[in-house]
Amino acid sequence: MALSFRLTEDFLAGYRDKKIPWGYQDAAGNSVGEITFLRTYSRLKEDGTKETWTDVCARVIGGMYSIQKDHAKINRLPWSDSKAAASAKEAFDRMWNFKWTPPGRGLWVMGTDIVNVQRNSAALQNCAFVSTDSMTKHNPAEPFAFLMEASMLGVGVGFDDKGADKDFTIFAPQEGDTYVIPDTREGWVESFTAVLNSYLKPDTKRPVFDYSVIRLEGVPIKTFGGTAAGPEPLKKLHGQIDKMFAGRAGEKLTRVDIADIGNLIGVCVVSGNVRRSAELLMGRIDDADFLNLKNPSVFPDRNSYDPANPGWAWMSNNSVEASVGQKLDGIVEGIVRNGEPGVIWMDVSRKYGRLKDAPNNKDWRVMGYNPCAEQSLESYECCTLVETYLNRHDSVEDFKRTLKFAYLYAKTVTLLPTHWEKTNAIMQRNRRIGTSVSGVANFADTNGLPTLRKWLDDGYMVIKDYDRSYSEWLGIRESIKTTTVKPSGTVSILAGESPGVHWTVGGKHFLRAIRFRNADPMLPLFTMAQYTVEPASEDPTGTSVVFFPVKSNALRSEKEVSIHDKIDLAATAQYEWSDNSVSVTVSFDPETESEAVGEVLHRYEGKLKTVSFLPSGNAVYPQMPYTQITEEDYESYTMKLFPIDFTGVYAGMAIDAIGENYCTTDACEVKLIKDNQ
Repeated sequence: MALSFRLTEDFLAGYRDKKIPWGYQDAAGNSVGEITFLRTYSRLKEDGTKETWTDVCARVIGGMYSIQKDHAKINRLPWSDSKAAASAKEAFDRMWNFKWTPPGRGLWVMGTDIVNVQRNSAALQNCAFVSTDSMTKHNPAEPFAFLMEASMLGVGVGFDDKGADKDFTIFAPQEGDTYVIPDTREGWVESFTAVLNSYLKPDTKRPVFDYSVIRLEGVPIKTFGGTAAGPEPLKKLHGQIDKMFAGRAGEKLTRVDIADIGNLIGVCVVSGNVRRSAELLMGRIDDADFLNLKNPSVFPDRNSYDPANPGWAWMSNNSVEASVGQKLDGIVEGIVRNGEPGVIWMDVSRKYGRLKDAPNNKDWRVMGYNPCAEQSLESYECCTLVETYLNRHDSVEDFKRTLKFAYLYAKTVTLLPTHWEKTNAIMQRNRRIGTSVSGVANFADTNGLPTLRKWLDDGYMVIKDYDRSYSEWLGIRESIKTTTVKPSGTVSILAGESPGVHWTVGGKHFLRAIRFRNADPMLPLFTMAQYTVEPASEDPTGTSVVFFPVKSNALRSEKEVSIHDKIDLAATAQYEWSDNSVSVTVSFDPETESEAVGEVLHRYEGKLKTVSFLPSGNAVYPQMPYTQITEEDYESYTMKLFPIDFTGVYAGMAIDAIGENYCTTDACEVKLIKDNQ
């Protein structure tokens, strides 16, 4: 690993034997934060041992400051190793103590060769958006190719259906020559592009594919971890595109076609073992087909639960593009039924940064949002996020100091280009980043809304100051936007924080269900320690679910908070903190709060940029991520469970980390569990 900057081993030695302040200690004294780290983020090292938290912090900080140093040297800018060392030590200490962390992407690849040797930031990007309005007669498949490749890199991608307005005619292609698909990411994308373009460009032949050189199912993937899925997901995608357009020569490409193409790409990517893949599909509020995309009675194939012929509607979160003042009555019934569509107010997104400030129209080019809807993005734009944890700080001054290093991490990532030229042109113009806060709900419950407002406002102003000074030092543009609230989820578990602006689902006492591959050597440890271990309902032969009883610092659980309080907290964060957006999924009880959905949509338009909903109520699905339990239940587990020594796991009795599952929100897991019942 070639890094131009490293923290010294003498410095790191002071942390290697210290007790790590993991979040969410369970009833046995084990930390769900540490277990999540081992399962999700701790890479296998060359000697076969697992990374410790100190190792990961050192790798991240080394990678981060190496990028800065390399940038300064390449551009002949001032650089001081001694000043950098002092800054890096404090950045390390604050990360080690969970005052801030990179997103899961950064925990996984920052400081590795794929970033620091190849000098490519694509693997660090959290999110992207591409508009199908960019479809051209020369290369209709181009936006879909970007969607596919970015998804294969684990980036969450949003897209729209505006390409249907470009008047594309479907053609019947002739059979072309044989094409041997290379065993590369580019090979998969090129083969898909060839198929789609053969139907949307006149006089274009559809190749006959040879899949023989694609690595077989089960072969390890060195770069990103995990194992290959074989050629089957790609074969299936090709076949589904053929089936979609068969017999339709002369017809026009529709919005439903575009939705199907994007969703089928996502399913292929997920099946191909890129576990963190998610999509957002944006459509028109007056399009009945769009509003019915997840209605089985209208589109049975795309909503099929048949294991032999499963649907693909689940692959995206669907949202309508709206403007303040536009009537939303027609979508309320669907929201009450299944939580969709979400709403994206594009006029507010383009006019405003933070809603506390006057409109500045800086983001007038925005075309859409990423899957979790916290970052407004131009077409082909990517964005990097970073996380801070409010409740890990003793004072607002402490929090503001942490923001220096969190901001600097995200800004540093903008110094590296991706391999997409269109994307680089936009990203280097905008330098958009998203410095996020988690633990917002717990902080508000504990300290009150006035204190929260002060911390967020003071924090935002100090980030703007840092951006002015660091942009000047680095010789780059100030960021068009700098703050956000991401949904968090997995990363916030390491710190034991409520995710983003959401209340902890389980409240004070809950069971946290975590899925492990059956080959994971940690599973027998949980069994021996008498944890409840069950076959996963969606994959009983390959995956097991372990239930961890947790006592948190939360004063209220999500279901104890009204729909009004939830959306009001999001609006507070949008007003005081986020100049991008606030990712919020407002859960509500369909039995008691359905009538309030339309009311809060009307009341909070203009006070939010995005919002989505999730009906919850008292419905219970097997093996949900969180299940609330009583204090008595929790105490009973303390008498049953045993602490676990993970020394052997760190020493190499382990498999490589699996990365994040689909998107980072528990709502995504819940959705998939429901769909598999």
